[in-house]
Amino acid sequence: MFGSRQTGVNAYAKVGMETGVVAASPHKLIVMLFDGALVSITNALLNMRSGNIGEKGKAISKAIMIIDSGLRAALDKKVGGEIAEGLDALYEYMSGRLLTANLKNDPAILEEVQRLLTELRDAWNQIGDTPAVKAPATAPTQTNKYASA
Repeated sequence: MFGSRQTGVNAYAKVGMETGVVAASPHKLIVMLFDGALVSITNALLNMRSGNIGEKGKAISKAIMIIDSGLRAALDKKVGGEIAEGLDALYEYMSGRLLTANLKNDPAILEEVQRLLTELRDAWNQIGDTPAVKAPATAPTQTNKYASA
């Protein structure tokens, strides 16, 4: 008659995630992509170590999808120039390493990609704290020094 408790929890989590995505700034969306890829890699590591090959493969595939269809797709190489080109190459490298980790069942490769993503996410978070990225709370007002009081 009623769904399982886990189904309700999953539905609640999905609504929370969707609400977070809708309300997020472009900067926060990139952080969410990094976090999603890192969670997937952590799940892959856990499943790899426990011998659950099917779930390991799903988790690695999800991480690759987030990197390729999320992080790489978000790059604007025309505006980003050399930085965007470098990130594109790094994301391509990470996707290839994840594929190799899956084929060789090698946790060290997963940990390498996890470190790279963590460093990028941390740098991205620091960029988000700079005034150039934050929108002003209100537009500055200009006063006319020649107006009479």
